[in-house]
Amino acid sequence: MKINTKDEIVLKVLKKMDQRSLVGQEKYGATMMEEIEGEEKDLNRFLIDVQEELMDALLYIEAAKRCLSDEIENAMINRMNIIGQNGNDGLHYDKDLALDPYDEDHALDMVLNDIVKDIKVNEENTL
Repeated sequence: MKINTKDEIVLKVLKKMDQRSLVGQEKYGATMMEEIEGEEKDLNRFLIDVQEELMDALLYIEAAKRCLSDEIENAMINRMNIIGQNGNDGLHYDKDLALDPYDEDHALDMVLNDIVKDIKVNEENTL
């Protein structure tokens, strides 16, 4: 099979799929086509496999969300420590604009934007 795409993302995914296929062949001793042709798996078994993989994917998503939440919390704590070291008590922040603890995307954006601003200010002060 000749691959015509120049898209590096697609090529990377195809390479991963190929590697994953080799792992599966080693683990199960057959290709998926061989499992079909040898009647080792039928449609129902493939659907059960898909269902199990999707359940695993949900667990991975939930675990990743937890990791992201922990990273955001740590970044915010570090940010507040920096603010405190600079003599800022944080009293000027508007309480009506307090973050929803479940809005991780917004919180991460705010923290990262503040960090980038601090880096730019520090660079300007050192020049």
